[in-house]
Amino acid sequence: MSALTEKAPLVSRGGTAALTAALLTACVAFQLNASMLSPALVTMGEELGTDQAAIGLSQTWFFTTAALFSLFLPRLSDVVGRKRILVIMMLLTAVGSVVAALAPSIGWLFAGRIIQGISGPTVPLALLMLRSAVPNPRRYGALMGLVLAVNGGVAGVDSFLGGYLAENHGFRSIFWFMVVLAVVAAAAVALLTRESKPQAGTKMDWLGVFFIVVAVGALLTALNEAAKLVGGIDPATVILSLVLLAVSAAAFYGFWSTEKRVAEPMVQLEHLRQRATWAPLLTTVLTMTGIFAVINGIVPAYVQAAGAGFGVGPTQTALLILTPYALLGWIFGPISGRLAPVWGYNKVLRIGMLGSVAALLVIVFFGMDSLPLMIAGTALLGIMYAGTANIMLNGLGVVLSPKGNPGFLPGMNAGAFNLGAGLSFLVLPAVLVGTSSLGDRASYVTVVVVGLIITVAAFAASLLIPKPVDAEVK
Repeated sequence: MSALTEKAPLVSRGGTAALTAALLTACVAFQLNASMLSPALVTMGEELGTDQAAIGLSQTWFFTTAALFSLFLPRLSDVVGRKRILVIMMLLTAVGSVVAALAPSIGWLFAGRIIQGISGPTVPLALLMLRSAVPNPRRYGALMGLVLAVNGGVAGVDSFLGGYLAENHGFRSIFWFMVVLAVVAAAAVALLTRESKPQAGTKMDWLGVFFIVVAVGALLTALNEAAKLVGGIDPATVILSLVLLAVSAAAFYGFWSTEKRVAEPMVQLEHLRQRATWAPLLTTVLTMTGIFAVINGIVPAYVQAAGAGFGVGPTQTALLILTPYALLGWIFGPISGRLAPVWGYNKVLRIGMLGSVAALLVIVFFGMDSLPLMIAGTALLGIMYAGTANIMLNGLGVVLSPKGNPGFLPGMNAGAFNLGAGLSFLVLPAVLVGTSSLGDRASYVTVVVVGLIITVAAFAASLLIPKPVDAEVK
């Protein structure tokens, strides 16, 4: 049974509009933390007097801590109040932004980005709040799509605004902009939403939280370290990666043992054995692994490559490739959300998955030789992945979560998104380097084919996801 039957305060249509506006503001605040700095990384390195590797590591730490907070904050919000936790998250995000804006060195920038990572579970928490307040499947689906549409980028505006601010006012201006938006989001959530805490009185399983955070944190760090091996084998990096994997395995064992014996576990083990849990998580990991690095790394690199690619500059690449991708995801997110309760979440997901496969086929067979067809392929990926599959994967994490622990699956699913992204930037660049002897163009083609194969595997995994009956119109 899904969380739809959870007893929580409902809101009127006017109240729903205010609630949606508040949650959308919070999601935009999070998304800007995730994407607005991308065009400013070079400027950040110059102003802080450090190299791009260190600046990139600050981004890695933000996404890693975002993943770790996502594992347990949705569960904690079920216990102490979702509104309360989201307001605290936004205020601490503002604090982290202030620290980063005033950072005199790379160390302080790290501290600020780590604090900002608390915003990681903003999207799943927003969906839980929306679902508890909007019981009508049609209305919830449409609003879900609207809220989730920002998850792939704020229609491309975020990257351009970040680049403009960095170029004209320095990178610190970006963080001050984040401060303002995070404070506005905190105020909006505090004033325009109602509290819901379906598991009030339940004790948090903090020992379980400790073990799962260590397990996932060590695994993500191991993946980040292993990604460095793409450029060549370094014994120290290999040893560190293996040690981190061992720590992760030991912590997962500790988590499993803890959940078997505590009275009120963070995760009931029988839930982990159910298809409603592992099938969507597997689909999310495989989908992200197959697609994320293709659109965010491989394709832009190929388009800019002077030899094998088209020799397009970075700004023009963003305009031709990344902005249409994000903009179409923004447009089609509400449409797929509206269709989900009518057509079925799984059907819309599989349409998005098959469309993503078709987009990758266009890229690999036609886009490598034609810039217009490369643009068409990535635009189709924006519709089918960012605007459809990504929306459904996030949505299924909420509607399939067990009634007795509604924050469990959305949090795990957020971790699965981050794990898939990490795997994507480990596996696909490794393939690119490993096939370099074939020639630049052939190696890029091989990478996209590998992404295509993984995406087909993700589609196969999606066939195992059970139907969320309570979330669909009968």
